[in-house]
Amino acid sequence: MTPEIDPATLTDQDAPLAESPQAASAELGKAQAEIAGLKDAFLRAKAETDNVRKIAQADVAKAHKFAIESFAEDLLPVKDALEKALGTQGQTVETIVHGAELTLKALQSAFSRAQVKEVEPAVGDKFDPHRHEAIAMAPSAQPANTVVNVYEKGYLLNDRMLRPAKVVVSSGPPGNG
Repeated sequence: MTPEIDPATLTDQDAPLAESPQAASAELGKAQAEIAGLKDAFLRAKAETDNVRKIAQADVAKAHKFAIESFAEDLLPVKDALEKALGTQGQTVETIVHGAELTLKALQSAFSRAQVKEVEPAVGDKFDPHRHEAIAMAPSAQPANTVVNVYEKGYLLNDRMLRPAKVVVSSGPPGNG
């Protein structure tokens, strides 16, 4: 049952209805062509989006795979210097120390280029569990929860903790336990 339409209630908005079957058929064909064009445009846009996503995924995979390449290249001279030092006979203590200092400078330079920074708390610094690892507590004249000894430096990579500094933390003055 289709509702009956009173011709008197039709407005100009309703007027685009075709006046003849040929006109209706032409409008239907035009609408179908427009739908086909929109569908084609949609499918092309979807395919383009899929291609962009796949390319981005491949780029991310390559970035992960080769991210360390620059750092590794910076470390090669350090390895070369260590091998040369170990392979040289008849060295004096002074030449060994000098070579070790140069090798350390090369390593520090590689760390600097890779944005690796040292975390070396000073005695008396407040213990920070985000940057320090307490390996022991000891009575000390220092206030409780402060660093009294540093066993190993910590390291940050782009402000992300690689390794916390290993420290001994004060439990407070002796006899306050």
